[in-house]
Amino acid sequence: MVGAPSSTWFTASPHWHWLIVLYFILGALAGGTYFLSAMIDLTRREADRRLARLGYYITLPLLLVIGVVLIVDLARPDRFWHLLVANHTLRPMFKWWVPMSTGSWAVPLLGFFSLLSFVASFAEHRRPDWRTARRLRPPGWLGVLVAVPGALVALYVTGYTGVMLSVLNRPVWSDTPLFGLLFVVSAVTMSAALLTLGARWLRWQSPAVAALHRIWVWLLVVQVAVLVALFVSLGPAARGWLNVWGVVLALGIAIGIVLPLLAAMRRRGSRAEAGLPLAAALVLAGGFMVRAAVVFVPEANTP
Repeated sequence: MVGAPSSTWFTASPHWHWLIVLYFILGALAGGTYFLSAMIDLTRREADRRLARLGYYITLPLLLVIGVVLIVDLARPDRFWHLLVANHTLRPMFKWWVPMSTGSWAVPLLGFFSLLSFVASFAEHRRPDWRTARRLRPPGWLGVLVAVPGALVALYVTGYTGVMLSVLNRPVWSDTPLFGLLFVVSAVTMSAALLTLGARWLRWQSPAVAALHRIWVWLLVVQVAVLVALFVSLGPAARGWLNVWGVVLALGIAIGIVLPLLAAMRRRGSRAEAGLPLAAALVLAGGFMVRAAVVFVPEANTP
């Protein structure tokens, strides 16, 4: 059977559209933002608490929008609960070996942790008399019990969609196991850029803001390494990118990785600070383009 085509090229398309791309982006930002906010909280630096609070304020609305997007995208939106509960037995449906099933549970679970952190942040910011609610944020033991598992679930949410692609029998997706790693690194990078952008808009200065800038610059370097490894692992299947979505991917890499890295290397001091919002916006735009290219590339390779 030398030269016989893989059965990958004959499987049915999942018929994903732009709502799924939007979900991939919002899920990445929600998971990455909560993860970074929890990490900032766990450092126990008082000066950085408002930056973590900003992240919690961002995460919960993003998750609410994600819920709407996923329900609207279903062919039968009224049956969205079938993702979590078996319709015949009404028992919880959890398949730990299926990324779509684990992800369907991880997103609302992250919503639970983000709601606790949101309430705690609001209480600390606006309602100091809500003493119990304020304890839901570190450094107290109750806050740690929220932040640590919440951060782990958030990190899972950033990457499970990439793992899900790798187990679907579709061109390019199924030819490498590295989409999950790419999505995790990309999500944390974009979330660090988003928090940096928000802090700059609010004119905040703190050690965590400067650290976030350094983090996403280094993560851009890591993304380059992951992308190289991903294309090497694809082997001959890398030819699947020789289409319009390969162009979109190349543009996303140029806009969201190369240009911000060049800006970080060439600018120092006040010039770097002045160009920071533009660099952060480029990271977000590039991340969107990369995910769109990944979602739609199988369609260009299906006869």
